[in-house]
Amino acid sequence: MEEDIIKETQNVLNNGGNIIKTRDDRELILVDKDGNIQNADSCGWLPENDAKINKSVFRTRIEPWLTSLFQSEHLSLLCGSGITNAVSFLADGSGGTTMAASSFTTYKNEIEEAAKKSAKACGRDSGNIEDQIRTANDLLRGLRILNKNTEAESLEKELNTTISAFAKSILESEKAIATAADDKRENAYSVLVNFLLSFASRTGNRERLNIFTTNYDRLIEIGAELAGIHLMDRFVGTMMPIFRSSRLNLDIHYNPPGIRGEPRYLEGVARLTKLHGSVDWVQNKDEIRRIGLPFGADNIVPYLNAPGLKGADALKLMIYPNSAKDRETAEYPYVELFRDFAAAICRPNSTLVTYGYGFGDEHINRVIHDMLTIPSTHLVVISFNDPIGRILQFYYESARYAQMSVLMGSNLGDMTNLANDYLPKSAIDRTTIRMAELLQHRMGAVSSSSSTSATATSLNGSTTSSTTTTSTSQSTLAK
Repeated sequence: MEEDIIKETQNVLNNGGNIIKTRDDRELILVDKDGNIQNADSCGWLPENDAKINKSVFRTRIEPWLTSLFQSEHLSLLCGSGITNAVSFLADGSGGTTMAASSFTTYKNEIEEAAKKSAKACGRDSGNIEDQIRTANDLLRGLRILNKNTEAESLEKELNTTISAFAKSILESEKAIATAADDKRENAYSVLVNFLLSFASRTGNRERLNIFTTNYDRLIEIGAELAGIHLMDRFVGTMMPIFRSSRLNLDIHYNPPGIRGEPRYLEGVARLTKLHGSVDWVQNKDEIRRIGLPFGADNIVPYLNAPGLKGADALKLMIYPNSAKDRETAEYPYVELFRDFAAAICRPNSTLVTYGYGFGDEHINRVIHDMLTIPSTHLVVISFNDPIGRILQFYYESARYAQMSVLMGSNLGDMTNLANDYLPKSAIDRTTIRMAELLQHRMGAVSSSSSTSATATSLNGSTTSSTTTTSTSQSTLAK
């Protein structure tokens, strides 16, 4: 039965439809590309006269709901490759970095077979380049243990070439965005900025937004820079920041002029954690450094030749699951990053929003499953599609439907539509609320005053002054 539902849902997505589940929806609501609801019996908010679902109907269901969720005590955003693909399509019409498998010659069959088994263990049908790098690293350590130095050197050279080519493909996806036509690039950046600001514009008395990403590129960083968002991570320093294991609760405060007492939190501050590392993270002896690699650089090799990096090569890049040859364990620094992820989302009154994440990483899914065991937590899944079928599989396996909201499809998962119509504009929420309260008080007072005036006129033929309206408005403004 469940397989039939997943198949039907996938057909709706593949044919350009949308899937929505918000508020008190008990099931996924399937909407085809023409706006017709496929499972009307499960939908309690059908428009009058069975009108078709359009963007305005979606907005009335989504925007207030997300606005409420975004004011949770703890808010986290998890971005996958979908955000890079979305911005890349807006900028130059192409996708981002692909995870297509590479080709090894040394122990080729063994590496491919082991990578395939590793992928199936994670719930994926075929292995990708991450699975191959992980397998090749394990094999390289095994060859060194067996003192097969010649084969180890050959495999190391291939591994270095593979990682170098993968890093170059990441830079090429950045460069495609940075060098796109001016109008398209500016539009892509504008959508990205509005998207990030919808999450980061939290009031100062709320905990900071936590941004997590599995991407190796620096799209989040460039978007935050354009938006004026201050990002805080584990790196300390300016010229060549160093990764610190100590998780200090650093923050940014300011002192308002003429006010004494505790400083106030500066708005527009977020914490960034790159769960799989980054293309500009390099191991330097026992340290992890972030090098000054420009966004969209042609090649990473020239930036690895800095005097302080001690002749680093591609094997020194901290790209998950790669670990440099002289590190005792592959866990560092990734274990620290995943500790931050678990600590951030596995808390009461926490909301996690995923965008463009296909739920293909079992180590991440496991933490999200643990989060949902806390009744007051909520998961919002936003995606353009479900290419490997893991999103729907996770939804039904979790069986915690009341704690999950789903927005998927060509309309609901489109980044432009999200930024313009569906995501809350947190920066104006407080102003909107105050305006609504003011109008409510004024309209209520005017209605009451009109009724009083009408009564007075009927009794003595004269009108009374609307003192109540004035006093009510003044008291409202005083608030």
